[in-house]
Amino acid sequence: MIIRMVRYCFSKDYRSPPQRPGVLARRFPGGCFYVRVAGVVLRAYWYARRGAYTDKRWIRDSHAILRAVESVGISIEVANPSVFGRLDGPCVIVGNHMSTAETFLLPGIVCPFQPVTFIVKRSLMRYPIFKHVMLSRTPVVVGRENPRDDLRAVLEEGAQRIADGVSVVVFPQTTRSPVFDPARFNSIGVKLARRAGVPVIPLALKTDAWGNGRWFKDVGPIDPGRTMHIAFGEPLQVAGSGRDIHGAVVAFIAEHLESWGGTIARDASTAGS
Repeated sequence: MIIRMVRYCFSKDYRSPPQRPGVLARRFPGGCFYVRVAGVVLRAYWYARRGAYTDKRWIRDSHAILRAVESVGISIEVANPSVFGRLDGPCVIVGNHMSTAETFLLPGIVCPFQPVTFIVKRSLMRYPIFKHVMLSRTPVVVGRENPRDDLRAVLEEGAQRIADGVSVVVFPQTTRSPVFDPARFNSIGVKLARRAGVPVIPLALKTDAWGNGRWFKDVGPIDPGRTMHIAFGEPLQVAGSGRDIHGAVVAFIAEHLESWGGTIARDASTAGS
């Protein structure tokens, strides 16, 4: 039932309905929001420790996070989520990485149509509770210390996930940032798509309504005055070196961020490779 409901929700562009947060949510949006998120994460941990955290539960929890975001007055706009219903198989989703929000929200958008996992930093596997949830999703884990080892892991393990019918989300930036810097946006996602023979789906994100924390990055300020934007592009088939596809992904992200009032580093004229 939940999968059918969420699939219907994202069979077309999505925009949050008008919200009327309660008194507590208006006065303490961050506190109210993180209480709800903690409940979702603890429930996911309980199932993951028992080997029972399924795609269905992941979709349900992702949808619960979306409702938690909306409950404190933040609007969410999702453009072209129906692209996943039109695909014949898995893909590589390549996007900018702005906050924790996308890690929680994307499964509920993509997974109702096809299985999905992430490329994640090894440091996330050390989180006492969250690591059990992530491990249950069979992510591709990279260390971010040796680029050559990371590329090998992404190309080999990522291609295996895709061969198993699982789409892979790639955030080529080295860290989450409210500023999109094309020079620090490498082409590892396009390389994976070329290796696996699947299309690239560009992904543009502006999710800074859920800010990054100063001491604990996942727990940052919540700003109900901002709108979360998520936009998916049409499938791009990789041919040759893939340089043109990488450029198209960067352009897609930059154009959408500009239209949303986002920040782009202007001192770099070329994208990283």
